[in-house]
Amino acid sequence: MSLPTTASSTSAPTAERHAEPARGRWAPTPSGLLHVGNARTALVAWLSIRRQGGRFLWRLEDLDPPRVVPGMAEAAEEDLRWLGLDWDEGPEPLGGPVGPYLQSQRTAHYQQALARLAGAGRLFPCRLSRADLARIATAPHGSPEGPPYPVQLRPAELPSGWYEDHLAGLSPAASLRFRVDEAPVSFEDRLYGPATESVSETVGDFVLQRRDGLYAYQLAVVVDDLAMGVTEVVRGADLLASTARQIQLIEALGGKPPVYGHVPLVENAQGEKLSKRDRGLTLRSLREAGVPPERLVGEFASSLGLLERPEPCRPQDLVPLFDWSLLRREDWTLPESFGRP
Repeated sequence: MSLPTTASSTSAPTAERHAEPARGRWAPTPSGLLHVGNARTALVAWLSIRRQGGRFLWRLEDLDPPRVVPGMAEAAEEDLRWLGLDWDEGPEPLGGPVGPYLQSQRTAHYQQALARLAGAGRLFPCRLSRADLARIATAPHGSPEGPPYPVQLRPAELPSGWYEDHLAGLSPAASLRFRVDEAPVSFEDRLYGPATESVSETVGDFVLQRRDGLYAYQLAVVVDDLAMGVTEVVRGADLLASTARQIQLIEALGGKPPVYGHVPLVENAQGEKLSKRDRGLTLRSLREAGVPPERLVGEFASSLGLLERPEPCRPQDLVPLFDWSLLRREDWTLPESFGRP
């Protein structure tokens, strides 16, 4: 196999913002088998860190018990190893210096973060449901999660000791919301370029802990990335909308935002975003059908713009070729013939 070469490097943007070695992570939710879109994004995250000579972490986002399917965490690890990816830190037996690497075992970290935010006046209780907020909203909103939280619903002031009473169950059950800044958030995505968002207008004060006690994704991912020293976050483009609010939360907790890179999504032949319900397009189904992992990696590399045409290869063959400037911004629609042995 003959692969092109490139002299460019992707380490400079990270080096400018982080003096420490690059640290990236892959954080799947064990709710089903990984589909090819998950695997393609994981490949980009892995290539970017390996190109920089950094460390790659595996973290399991298993905070929501009803969504966790037994055996899916092990299946995800097995399928990505079959594809040719590896990681330097992760759940036992691998372990690492900043574990545990399962969010379900990290609740003390989330509670500490909430206490810090409460002490800084950035947290308040809310007893309204989404249905309540939808009835209150009168203006268009920019978030798929619903209308922005109206600023007039913030409590003007909170009684002393309200958070301690909340923890002790001495006050009515409530979710906990983060009081956002009015100043816009600006950041630069490695693929989509500069972006500016006014979180107060698009989302408003957002939930960090639900009324039932479950910690929100926005809190858990920020706290874990800070605690684990993550310098680069690579994930699907569907999470680009979460970036500005996460940056606000990171800064409120005294941290430095990582570098972000959002990877375009994969669509099925009908133009629909892939989900874990697309059973015929999971790594496990393709593997069982006899599709070689090198063929999938070559397809991914070509769709991303790293190879001119699909050519079987291994992930390590692509490391010297990887450059964010080569990646395409368009979503990839799978051809009808994709996955056939």
